[in-house]
Amino acid sequence: MNKSIYAVFGASGFGREVMPLVRASVGDHRLVFVDDNASVSTLNGHQVMSYGEFLELDAERKFVTIAIADAQVREKLTHRCLGDGIEVFDVAAANVVVMNDVAVGQGMILCPFTTITSNVNIGISFHANIYSYVAHDCVIGNYVTFAPGVKCNGNVLIGGGCRS
Repeated sequence: MNKSIYAVFGASGFGREVMPLVRASVGDHRLVFVDDNASVSTLNGHQVMSYGEFLELDAERKFVTIAIADAQVREKLTHRCLGDGIEVFDVAAANVVVMNDVAVGQGMILCPFTTITSNVNIGISFHANIYSYVAHDCVIGNYVTFAPGVKCNGNVLIGGGCRS
């Protein structure tokens, strides 16, 4: 039995970008992609399996990060995973900068060169793609996705489920 297995849910473009960040942060644990619509069994050196196959794996603990941009799909998958006892984990590149008094909900993915300055409140399952920026006093809702290079300057309110 494996002690812990980590999965990236979503084996398309963003999932492939997130997997190296996961590998860097969790080390020697088993890593897989979970994707119910995958057309391959291996991707970038990692096994690709359905959610059902992932559930059947023998492990003490299972972790998942959901690398899917669609907010409604991400929310549904988050609830599904948590309901099945799978823990949702955070992913952050080594060069991410997070300053003072920042609160970010569970399930965030912060890609390389992301900066979050001071006094920021961000909901669950936030995705900040490469070179994104969130400045002081911003409030960002749940399941928000930032495309590469999004700049969110100070005192901005973004509702849940938005993509920019």
